[in-house]
Amino acid sequence: MENRSDLDDVLGALEAARPDVVRTSSAERAAAVLRAQVDEGRLRSGARLPEESIARALGISRNTLREALSQLVSERIVVRVPNRGVLIRTPTADDVRDVYRARRVIETGAIRVGAGGDEFLQAMRAAVSEGRDGLATADGDAVATANQHFHRAVVAQARSSRLDVEMNLLLAEMRLVFFRSGSASDFHSRYVERNGEIVELLAGGEVESAADAMDTYLRDAERHLLTQFSPS
Repeated sequence: MENRSDLDDVLGALEAARPDVVRTSSAERAAAVLRAQVDEGRLRSGARLPEESIARALGISRNTLREALSQLVSERIVVRVPNRGVLIRTPTADDVRDVYRARRVIETGAIRVGAGGDEFLQAMRAAVSEGRDGLATADGDAVATANQHFHRAVVAQARSSRLDVEMNLLLAEMRLVFFRSGSASDFHSRYVERNGEIVELLAGGEVESAADAMDTYLRDAERHLLTQFSPS
């Protein structure tokens, strides 16, 4: 996080989250706040995390922050680099393959188990509309965020808090992957309408067709992303 204005933005967001962190007095909550900064695209691959500034912004001790960072290391969100400190991790091609393998299992399974439901269809439709609005204003970050919202809503159909947690971890990793894919608008624009097609299949009760469409979609996205990586 070398850009001072970017750091100030992140620290401001962390200060806003301080009441939740202080109330729970939890390294886990601090990790969740930092993970959300990655998920929303504020912390990007290679950004350095200054421990003293972040601990102060969150109103927690350095030891509590280090516990939180250790958790994020285990989640492959951050990495400790000798003589540089803690950095947001840069994913590899193997990470992409593994994340998409997990996503195909979780997202197609959630579709089959959940089979839609009005509240989830509404959330998915809202994410599709959000993505279309982002495209209309050429706001690539908004399109990328809308895509995250869509896939989170897909998994929410399963009504499993454990799957929701796992999907949050995967989506944080995915945000880091997307930073290597060039323009967010260029990458995500081709998937906005495919999101809409999956919603309409679910709305029409075509659950297996929706699951198959999601499997194909994720395989296409994986191949697309891997073109941005050197062969491995």
